[in-house]
Amino acid sequence: MVAYARDEIISATDLARNVSGTINSVKTKEKVAISKNNKLEAVLLDIEEYERLKEAYELMEHIEIAKIIEERSKTPKDTYLTMEELAAKLEIPLDEI
Repeated sequence: MVAYARDEIISATDLARNVSGTINSVKTKEKVAISKNNKLEAVLLDIEEYERLKEAYELMEHIEIAKIIEERSKTPKDTYLTMEELAAKLEIPLDEI
């Protein structure tokens, strides 16, 4: 769970009253959490930080896909079915696929 300093939390009401000031404060703080009814609901991030996090997330997805491909490449080829074999096994004509 992410921790927030007291000065990083703003109520939705205060945000509505001072949007410009809150946006400016995001540039000097790492993040600003927005609370509504005493519950954290959203986070404002500087655009560079958002883009960095988005790129990191996408990189993690690519790494995970590469791991899956690597694991699947270790599977013996005789465990795979061709499209024709699968269609025959399921009794589906190939022209319906």
